[in-house]
Amino acid sequence: MFDTPATLEKLERFTAEAAVVGARVIVFPEAFIGGYPKGMSFGAVVGHRSPEGRKEFRRYFESAIDVPGSETERIGECARAHSVWLVTGVIERDGGTLYCTVLFFAPDGTLAGKHRKVMPTAMERLIWGYGDGSTLTVLDTGFARIGAVICWENYMPAMRMAMYAKGIELYCAPTVDDRETWAVSMRHIAFEGRCFVLSAVQHTDKIRGGSVIVNPQGQLLAGPAYAEEKVLTADLNLNEIAEGKWDLDTTGHYSRPDLFRITVNEQPQPPVSSTTTL
Repeated sequence: MFDTPATLEKLERFTAEAAVVGARVIVFPEAFIGGYPKGMSFGAVVGHRSPEGRKEFRRYFESAIDVPGSETERIGECARAHSVWLVTGVIERDGGTLYCTVLFFAPDGTLAGKHRKVMPTAMERLIWGYGDGSTLTVLDTGFARIGAVICWENYMPAMRMAMYAKGIELYCAPTVDDRETWAVSMRHIAFEGRCFVLSAVQHTDKIRGGSVIVNPQGQLLAGPAYAEEKVLTADLNLNEIAEGKWDLDTTGHYSRPDLFRITVNEQPQPPVSSTTTL
């Protein structure tokens, strides 16, 4: 926490470790850069915020990163150096607001896309803003379509359906949820979406980890890894996606649009917009 330069060094070290064994996609946890302030209250109770809490938040704010910015350039250089797709959770600073964001870096080092968490959970709403539908990002890597759903966004059925409809194949689920129920949920999502789920879970002195890699039949390929920092790896047979969708395609032959429809608003929602009248 509160040491972004040291966290970037850790990201570079783990990326190198994964690349050595042939990883082409590397996923880091939610809020990996900038930190997840588990247990912190920032001096807030209903109807009152303390001066000490404001200073605590300022310190958190200063640990966040601009997107794009010098830190994203450094992460992009790491992806380029190892020719990998690199997906990482960050705390994004935009104006006076922080967002829980996932960034996608291509093997050439470019910042290929981002997703801002659309629904912070419980006390997270005190420190993070809400993303909108304009960053429900799914990217074509050339070998699979990749996207990210952050932490308890995964418990929003409409959110999952929106991502399935985009043809997501590598479903990244960065989180800090370290309970046994998380791995069960990831197996359900992999089976429901007929996709591979890559869930990176933070490990700190207050968060015990639990990362998993799951195939489209809901079977664990790696993890859950608890109580230690660890790089999980697995070989993914992408043919299993089509094999799985033969009998379950929730946004295709296994849907009933005559009964159930979901509308997704992917337009940016700026708080202020300007028009010019001539």
